[in-house]
Amino acid sequence: MCFPSRPLISSLCGELLIVGSRGMQLRLLCFIGALCIPLSSAFAQTTPSQPYRPPLETTPVVQQQPSPSPSPTTAPSEETRPLYGFQGVLIETLDGKVVSSQNASQQFNPASTIKLATALVALRTLGPEHRFATAVWTDGTLDKTTGIVNGSLYISGRDPSFHYEHAVLLAHELNQLGITQFTGGLFVAPGFTMNFDWSVQRSGAKLYDTLDSKLRYAEAVRAWNYERNLLNDHAALETIPSVAITGAVGVAPVPSTAKLLLTQKSSKLVEILKVLLCYSNNFMAERIGETLGGPSSVTQQLVAILGIGPGELRLSSLSGLGINRVSPAVMMKIYRALRTELAKYHFSPSDIMPVAGIDPGTLQERFTGQAWRGSVIAKTGTLARTDGGASALVGQLKAANGEILLFVIMNQRGSVTRFRENQDYLVMLVQNTRGGPKAFDYKPITLMMQLSDTESTVADDEQPKVKGQ
Repeated sequence: MCFPSRPLISSLCGELLIVGSRGMQLRLLCFIGALCIPLSSAFAQTTPSQPYRPPLETTPVVQQQPSPSPSPTTAPSEETRPLYGFQGVLIETLDGKVVSSQNASQQFNPASTIKLATALVALRTLGPEHRFATAVWTDGTLDKTTGIVNGSLYISGRDPSFHYEHAVLLAHELNQLGITQFTGGLFVAPGFTMNFDWSVQRSGAKLYDTLDSKLRYAEAVRAWNYERNLLNDHAALETIPSVAITGAVGVAPVPSTAKLLLTQKSSKLVEILKVLLCYSNNFMAERIGETLGGPSSVTQQLVAILGIGPGELRLSSLSGLGINRVSPAVMMKIYRALRTELAKYHFSPSDIMPVAGIDPGTLQERFTGQAWRGSVIAKTGTLARTDGGASALVGQLKAANGEILLFVIMNQRGSVTRFRENQDYLVMLVQNTRGGPKAFDYKPITLMMQLSDTESTVADDEQPKVKGQ
């Protein structure tokens, strides 16, 4: 790895560069060198972006066993295990000085870390305050004495976070308008989805059952009660929201003659991104990606934003599924651009990314040692079978000396479990060279709260009538 001074130490690990005091160099070489020897020889034959042809004979390289909480003053355990695969590493200081570089220009499958690119383009295109609208329409008229609308109910919108509790909230809001029943059917517009289900028809059926308290799933009741209690909205729990639909469920566009009843707006984009990245939700990433124009459009925007060549980034999905290609160097540019975009609106990476050992989701069980909790903010990526197994970790760490380092670690063609172990060990080892870890200043918010910050506006009323919190 590279430190403030500039003596260069050559290595057998391809592009690995290490700078710093000799004591630190030897210690880090002990770990990284063991990782890199088989990897560099593999790269001499092929790269991850080319068809993989394993060598006729592979000899495992002895790897020092990572410890869940390595000590800054003691060496790793002498217990050994072999590690196979490709690896790319790029670690930099905030001002761009290289701390460590291994195969940084080689392309890897970034897996779900590509969601950081999706988040970057979404923030630049839509803005952090953007809310996804779900509109409620009818082609009938309301009998105020009975609460019955003589007509059908139409729903349109592309909210990637629309879930049970939001559907019950719609029933609650319709009840506030005096509506308890529609004599016609329920029609959801093409593009409407619910509960992270790609099927519009199934989403419409779930909405149909959730609106009506007599058909409502127990899971929907639990979600509604939990959210309202979380928001201390006990008044909403004094009654049971319910809207009955007499007709059937269908998929159809909203008629031009339909009247808008109300609009429910989702939580802010920055809040949705926090949930998306903590749980690495593929559905939400792809839905937001659709709003941005899909992989081709996002690729073009990234090329322009980052100032890279078209061949330096290949995206087939915006969630990380399938075959995508990016180098650690380009991923570092993506992460830096994301940090800059967040800073424009006075946000930090922890506002949209998981904080290790604290936030639920993919990093909840990593860096859990008392000293390490909260010292890493990162996005994980895992594909157990694609490209022979791909794993990545991208983000930032904080050391006891107060220094913040940005890192990209990518692994391919091997055990994703072993890859994750060594990613964690490498991050902790870097922290140890700077006195150990130090937690970021971070106050967690229940993720359910992140998706409860909804707003509703009644037709012909420009001011929010019902707010989630």
